[in-house]
Amino acid sequence: MRKHSIQDLDRTALSRLSAALKLPAFEKGWVWLAGAGPGEAGLITALGLHAIASADVILYDALLNDDLLAFARPAAELIFAGKRGGMRSCKQADISQTLVEYARRGARVLRLKGGDPLVFGRGAEEALTLADAHVPFRIVPGVTAGIGGLAYAGIPVTHRDTNQVVTFLTGHGADGKLPELDWPSIARGSPTIVLYMARKFAGEIAEKLIAAGRKPEEPAAIVSNASLGEQHVSVTTLAGLGAAAAASSAPAILVIGENVRLRQGMDWLSQVTTPPALRQVS
Repeated sequence: MRKHSIQDLDRTALSRLSAALKLPAFEKGWVWLAGAGPGEAGLITALGLHAIASADVILYDALLNDDLLAFARPAAELIFAGKRGGMRSCKQADISQTLVEYARRGARVLRLKGGDPLVFGRGAEEALTLADAHVPFRIVPGVTAGIGGLAYAGIPVTHRDTNQVVTFLTGHGADGKLPELDWPSIARGSPTIVLYMARKFAGEIAEKLIAAGRKPEEPAAIVSNASLGEQHVSVTTLAGLGAAAAASSAPAILVIGENVRLRQGMDWLSQVTTPPALRQVS
């Protein structure tokens, strides 16, 4: 829902930025699939912000900072197309068809998603639907929560002393259940595991990894509301991951691996004076 508009602010500055960066024009009849980042509005890319300011129609997700919608044109049509676990959600087929229909009417259509549209965001499904319908589209990458969210928690996804491999997993399959994965191979082959949408099955995931040889005392963390004012980081162990997840709030990113220990020296967010939008909950 549009909370406010920047129509009374200087849009010339935004236009100048787009021109200075030589950003592409948002042509009529095109669909742009864009990522808005992990939460904090400032983490959207310049191209993503340009898309918001240029679109005629914006279909936006639930996990999106509403402040970004203030940059939409006053006449732009804003359509909520979000999905949240346990709540009534828009059907994917309907969302994809809506993109096609508006584009065929000649509108500049923006599909705005949290994080990155191609990382567990179903952006590929929408892109393929557009391709099948011969609707031109552009993909605008965003900062995914599994990288940007962990950075705000002071947890690097890689460090040469802890891991040269990182695995990104979803804990929520198309059927709503935990995906059937080769957990022994994951346990052996990936020192660092980052999990999206995994709170519900965190305990089961931990059990599978421990059964496959991971140490129960291995460090793990849960980052809720990453990069937002309500951000909360819970550091635990692999054995305690299920209980910690149950006590956390959604949305959350889970991470397992020795790199979690580096948070002790990299927790930058609690060390600096921050505006309320970035204040960390202790």
